Amino acid sequence: MTDRARAYRGAMASRGRALGVAALAAAFLALGTPTAAADHRDDPEVGYDVSYPQCGDDLPDDPAFAVVGVNGGLATRPNPCLPGQLEWAAEAATGQVPAQPEVQLYVNTANPGQVRHLVTTWPSRGLTPYGRCEGDNSRACSWRYGWERADVTVRYFFVPAAELAGVETDPGAYTWWLDVETMNTWQTGSSAARARNRAALEGMAARLSGTGAEVGVYSTGYQWRRIAGEVPEDSPLYDLDSWLAGSTTRTEARATCRRDPLVDGGRVVLTQYVTDGLDHDHSCV
Repeated sequence: MTDRARAYRGAMASRGRALGVAALAAAFLALGTPTAAADHRDDPEVGYDVSYPQCGDDLPDDPAFAVVGVNGGLATRPNPCLPGQLEWAAEAATGQVPAQPEVQLYVNTANPGQVRHLVTTWPSRGLTPYGRCEGDNSRACSWRYGWERADVTVRYFFVPAAELAGVETDPGAYTWWLDVETMNTWQTGSSAARARNRAALEGMAARLSGTGAEVGVYSTGYQWRRIAGEVPEDSPLYDLDSWLAGSTTRTEARATCRRDPLVDGGRVVLTQYVTDGLDHDHSCV
């Protein structure tokens, strides 16, 4: 890690604490985010995904493509090792799978509207496709929450890290995946709660796609149904592509390519499988 990357890690850790969810931080330490470890000699068409759990680890040699987590497990927290991991991805990815961009990104997502009194990042105002946010637990404020989290992730986490890594700083040059998992904070208990969760994801997607970026969704079918439910055709999420988690072997990951996408109108373009604690990614296209 370069001196500049170490400086970024310290600065981003401080900023993440300022932007983070103070009262709930301890509850979010055990996260269901993609994990990876040291190099495995594998098929040259296999990709890997890495993030903050791999800080200080030896990363895989010669991935066909790489997906790097921009956040540190929470939508409000940066990955302190992002510059080094972006540099690894840009230098190590071989492009062996032409259909997959060599460097891709993923972001943590959430909607803490039901516990908004415990967080410092719930929006108090703002215009949205669902009307005006007034600080309440509404689809408007859920959308605004998602938009703001993506905005902070792009401007304060990703761009400075990309500058330090010496890689493309334009967020629109990348594919961004929304990491949707039950171990983050979501609204629960009703179809209205799932609609608010979808609104938060729509806000994030709007901010990212507004840069010109391609946006997709990462989850398992079970988690997606619990969090977002069925996505209606008029939702901006409707035609997003899927990256499906949950496989344990490449054979299973290949079969998972034939499953239904998380969102009707999209395709399954990536599947993830975990072997010896290392996240592998199989291209379905």
